[in-house]
Amino acid sequence: MGTRVYQEIENEDGSVERYRKHLNGRGLVAAGASVDPSAYVDSTAYIEAGATVGRAAWIGAGSWIDRDAVVGPGSKIGNGVRVGATARIGAAAQVGSHSRVGEGASVGGGSRLAADTVVAPGQSVSGRAA
Repeated sequence: MGTRVYQEIENEDGSVERYRKHLNGRGLVAAGASVDPSAYVDSTAYIEAGATVGRAAWIGAGSWIDRDAVVGPGSKIGNGVRVGATARIGAAAQVGSHSRVGEGASVGGGSRLAADTVVAPGQSVSGRAA
């Protein structure tokens, strides 16, 4: 039986966050986050406390899924994407690299966002956004 190895990171306010490496991709997952074992989390990606990443989702290099955000099953988050706190990414959605999904925003299931798309805080989008 393997042991879990945790990494602790100090935040700007001096608090310490504890992360474990996700088995599929070795990305950092905060204590209190829920990431399905079948999801891929790149080794340079972060999943914050309270966030949920669904079955077969893919989180690209350098991406950050903030507190209490949800990434639905089968979704693909490109490289360098920021998904803000409490944002929702629907099932099978694709968010292009270097995009920003604001706090509390929603990307509908099956949506396709082009690279460098900005979804404003609280905004809802569905379909294709270029």
